[in-house]
Amino acid sequence: MSHQRYPSIDPKEPHSVSLKVLRLSRPSLVVQQPLPAPLSPLDDATPIPASLAYSANSGTNPEPFLLTPILNLPPSFGTAYVGETFSCTLSANHDIPPNPAEAGSATTPTLLPQQAKKKFVRDVHIEAEMKTPSATTPQKIDLQPTDPSAADKGSGDGKQASGTDLDPGKSLQKIVNYHLHEEGNHVLVVTVSYYEATETSGRIRTFRKLYQFICKGSLIVRTKVGPITTPTARSATGGVGRRWVMEAQLENCSEDLMQLHGVRLQLEPGLRYQDCNWEVSGRAKPLLHPGEVEQCCFVVEEEGLNTVAEERDGRIIFGVLDISWRTEMGSKGFLSTGKLGTRVAAR
Repeated sequence: MSHQRYPSIDPKEPHSVSLKVLRLSRPSLVVQQPLPAPLSPLDDATPIPASLAYSANSGTNPEPFLLTPILNLPPSFGTAYVGETFSCTLSANHDIPPNPAEAGSATTPTLLPQQAKKKFVRDVHIEAEMKTPSATTPQKIDLQPTDPSAADKGSGDGKQASGTDLDPGKSLQKIVNYHLHEEGNHVLVVTVSYYEATETSGRIRTFRKLYQFICKGSLIVRTKVGPITTPTARSATGGVGRRWVMEAQLENCSEDLMQLHGVRLQLEPGLRYQDCNWEVSGRAKPLLHPGEVEQCCFVVEEEGLNTVAEERDGRIIFGVLDISWRTEMGSKGFLSTGKLGTRVAAR
């Protein structure tokens, strides 16, 4: 993530606390391409040992499979997608000042250097905000403490919780979890404040860093609604309700494999639906490779006769479509569409 830093109040004196931000993401499995030995019989598929990324003699991998039990850490920041949870760790470190005796060379005449003032870092706070494309002001993010006792430091009267005192070489770490719900440029704003004290004086110091990243779309959802004229739906009261069939086309536009876990409708009052997808038929959950498409279908009907009012423009609002999935290494994703509906033909 590219970042910018605001200048401190006194730019000539460096801060006693530094900030590091690292993204938290799941590793991936190392892929190997077993190569057969040259001039080997067709029935002998023993690969060349040098072509394996993992030793096949181990009990955990008795046969040369494409995936190995070796985990590969992400080499870079990676890509952020809509529907996933962006996670990162914020580490405020109390840097150890250099030793003045080691700073000079051995050939320098022996002089008594000026005694450096010993600094104490007290009441360290970390705050985080997220600036999204549609928001005019940054949204504050609740940070998760790494130790359970930190959650008890907050007071219920609205006052700011006490910070953390840091000895030289120690650090304060917090976790950011933010659900990405729109595409575009995002900016993570991290503010660190602390009280810097010496034997004779003290002051409050603050600095801020901005981390910018791009969020891309993970799923493209296309819907189509058509009326069902016959047979009609009859409610318990004897009234005849209208029916529609809604098709949803889900396209994986990300670079990762995903498995769909659920596709459900959140309908407006007065409507109900019938699921016609894999959960009803007993099929396995569909796997979508990058660029692949899954077709879903629902039958939406009124619970009674004209139980759903039409909008002024002649539209009937059904509700929203909730889609949940998991990526190759189990990361969860969730996406909700906007209001879906159809226009009723004039009678």
